[in-house]
Amino acid sequence: MEHPASAIARDLAGQAERLCRRYLSNGRREGNYWQVGDVRNTPGRSLYVRLRDSPDGTGRAGKWTDAESGEHGDLLDIIRASTLTGTLSEALAEARRFLSLPDSPVSADRKTARNGPTGSPGAARRLLAICKSISGTQVETYLRGRGIPPMSGLEALHFHPRCWYRRSIDDRGDVPPAMPAMIATVTDTAGTITGAHRTWLTPNGSDKAPVAYPRRAMGHLLGHGVRFGTAAPVMAAGEGIESTLSLFAAVPTLPAIAALSSAHLAALAFPPTLRRLYVAREADPAGRKAFITLAHRAIQCGIDVRPLDSELGDLNADLQTFGLDAMRAHLLAQMVAEDRP
Repeated sequence: MEHPASAIARDLAGQAERLCRRYLSNGRREGNYWQVGDVRNTPGRSLYVRLRDSPDGTGRAGKWTDAESGEHGDLLDIIRASTLTGTLSEALAEARRFLSLPDSPVSADRKTARNGPTGSPGAARRLLAICKSISGTQVETYLRGRGIPPMSGLEALHFHPRCWYRRSIDDRGDVPPAMPAMIATVTDTAGTITGAHRTWLTPNGSDKAPVAYPRRAMGHLLGHGVRFGTAAPVMAAGEGIESTLSLFAAVPTLPAIAALSSAHLAALAFPPTLRRLYVAREADPAGRKAFITLAHRAIQCGIDVRPLDSELGDLNADLQTFGLDAMRAHLLAQMVAEDRP
């Protein structure tokens, strides 16, 4: 049976331009796309929404991508970003009003509403509270498959054996409602939990789950990150969890922060004791722009920022291709002598 959210998202796609003019009013049409800064209607041109299906059927109306952050979704996500609580039920209710449809007789997340909005820091803390250690679980199997060895300092990572997955309109075939997942704690510089990041896995942990969006974050992410090791005057930062873990595995004396996207890396909040920050610089345009933005902010705070470039564009790709020792040598050659272990 089709989920109500999938049916609503499909109906919204038929009115993509009208929806953009209402909820993304700071943008404008450019050919077959609507361009704006982000899903929160910030002025700019980073996010683009397809207004009509492409003739060859490869692109569908209503799908959007943020070139800055790498995020993507459908028009229901845009409506959800415009609501006060950010819950699925409120987004569905607003979408029904937009489409002039009758209200649903049953709230999609009435049970959740009693405990606070889904996607909020409170919801993230509740999820983390029911997780367990990654030791001996599919998370360890998944990380080993990515070339990341068992090591200390990974207290931010947790395991959930049956983490709920909201089916997307892009999912095909039978998708389990819950799957094993790696849950990462997102914290601010004071150590307060602000969110969580979920990576759904196959039942045996050999890879990410074969779903449209195996990674999703919840809570407040901007400026915060997933932290490995203890904050120190010299630290490292990267975008993805696996790339940052690859760096941490190679140089475990260097505490590291995974910001979860290029846009969030550019906005990373600096720990008060930080004096030098090494950044795993991604090779794509978004990654290089994030490094420039972050470095400009750091200079104003008196922090020295230095790039750590991979050979294949991503440190985890380097780790899996060349091995830990070769990647370590490549990274240490780019570091200041006094920071090398």
